[in-house]
Amino acid sequence: MNVRARTFSYDVALDDEWTATSPLGGTTLPNEEKAWSPEHLVLAGLCRCVLTSFHYHARRAGHEPVSSAAAHGVVTRREEDGIFAFVEIRVDISMALEPAPATDGLRALIDRGEQDCFIGASLTVKPDYHWTVNGEDFS
Repeated sequence: MNVRARTFSYDVALDDEWTATSPLGGTTLPNEEKAWSPEHLVLAGLCRCVLTSFHYHARRAGHEPVSSAAAHGVVTRREEDGIFAFVEIRVDISMALEPAPATDGLRALIDRGEQDCFIGASLTVKPDYHWTVNGEDFS
């Protein structure tokens, strides 16, 4: 018996001035290339994705996370094919988690958060995640 995996679909539209809109509504995203390049948006999407994924698993385990993230990426020609791409990405995540889980449980939540972030899983370069949870480094 074949079981079909869940499928998620996303849409975005750019008008002739490249202002982005989502069919879900919300604020439009104007074309501000100097402030928000496509590369910045990839990094922002990665941060949101890994936080969303972690929050999902943490809440299912009975924890209430408060978090922030920052990402840095380097784009240059890849040695293997000469195509410009992200060749390094570092994500720093700061998290307060109540109640504080045991170290093994926290490591499992971190692993699930990273694994289930489909943006990070979609990138050719594996993001280098650095986690600080309740003031302790879990990189």
